[in-house]
Amino acid sequence: MKALTEQELHNLAMNIVGRQLESEGYEFMGVNSKPRKNPQFVCLKEKQLHFIVVRNIPYPDDIKMYDKVLMMKVKQQAAKFEAKTYYAGVGLSNAIDQNLPVYLNESYIVNYDGLIEV
Repeated sequence: MKALTEQELHNLAMNIVGRQLESEGYEFMGVNSKPRKNPQFVCLKEKQLHFIVVRNIPYPDDIKMYDKVLMMKVKQQAAKFEAKTYYAGVGLSNAIDQNLPVYLNESYIVNYDGLIEV
């Protein structure tokens, strides 16, 4: 069994958020899959620009708690483009034992409550 790397977990979190955005009619203007480059998504919906920061949150951490300093920096950047700023925390954990890593091709649990406007 191979545990997913931080980058693979981040990509999985981005795919989960990306599918939600797509289903809600967001148009992707820019996508950045590097965990330390923010925002991960720049989207357009109804002529409004949106900056979305995605984070994989390890179990048992709170998916709604975000780095306020980082998010204020992103919000300041977004303001230059009259964009709204959102945080998307995605909890991913092993389906059999949440204390074990998420393994490649094994079941996992998703804890995601949608976008949080900053």
